[in-house]
Amino acid sequence: MTHSVFIDGAAGTTGLEIAERLAPRSEFSLITLDDDRRKDAAARREVLNEADIAILCLPDDAAREAVELIDSSSGTRVIDASSAHRTTEGWCYGFPELVGKERVADARRVSNPGCYPTGFIGLVAPLVKAGILPADWPYTVNAVSGYSGGGKSLIERYETGEAPGFRAYGYDLNHKHLPEMKAHAGLQHPVLFAPAVVPAYRGMIVEVPLHLGAMRDEPHADALREALADFYAGSEVVHVHSGDKLAELVLETEAEPNDGMDLFVFGNEGGWHARLVARLDNLGKGASGAAVQNLNLLCGLPETSGLKLSVPTK
Repeated sequence: MTHSVFIDGAAGTTGLEIAERLAPRSEFSLITLDDDRRKDAAARREVLNEADIAILCLPDDAAREAVELIDSSSGTRVIDASSAHRTTEGWCYGFPELVGKERVADARRVSNPGCYPTGFIGLVAPLVKAGILPADWPYTVNAVSGYSGGGKSLIERYETGEAPGFRAYGYDLNHKHLPEMKAHAGLQHPVLFAPAVVPAYRGMIVEVPLHLGAMRDEPHADALREALADFYAGSEVVHVHSGDKLAELVLETEAEPNDGMDLFVFGNEGGWHARLVARLDNLGKGASGAAVQNLNLLCGLPETSGLKLSVPTK
């Protein structure tokens, strides 16, 4: 069976990478619009209602408008790669490892997780759910990303050689990812989020520092690592590393695409301090790869078909 797919916003970074992953696959036929019709509402309405699956790679407001163009009687199912519907009732949060593959497979509306939240929620949500970490803790997250997730203007800024070596931002403390992080990690308080961009095209390191000794139950770093390993056991996408000591984690300036995610728990000798770390591709598991993973599940195909998965390394 061939499934028809329309990528609304196919000219953007995420849309291009999804199309690249789908191009060699016979299970899918891509519906496209000529450049002069891409912003024509009538043309978009027609193909949005024609497609088996619509993947929205659009700014938030445009994604909401696209959903309105889909008739209620249409059989079109939707994967939204924007942040417009990540905490919206009636939408499935498209993180299969957390919500369950079956829930994604049965959904009509799937909201792709954000790149930074994928790392944070992937680390924290299983531990909060298991009662190992408290839901009422004031969590902080420090993260650094490649510049490709910043949109056309930021990409141009970096690729013209005018960008800084390190760009911290989010100083209004009102980043759009905050509601998603709080809701899907099961937290009582908003997260204090400190993001930054570096001159690497793709890749992301998301870190959650924890003073475990100040928590009520004083969990040990080793217990956190073991719980994450149990939670993701058998996953072909998320890999939890052992407690081997590492001197550094790096982002390569020109890394290959990777649709998996690596998780680490580093603890001090007593185990009362910990640094939870996720390393992922902001365009892979943080965007395009996750969309393809969810698309596979919606279409009843093997979850990892077409994904770019590398062998985990330290």
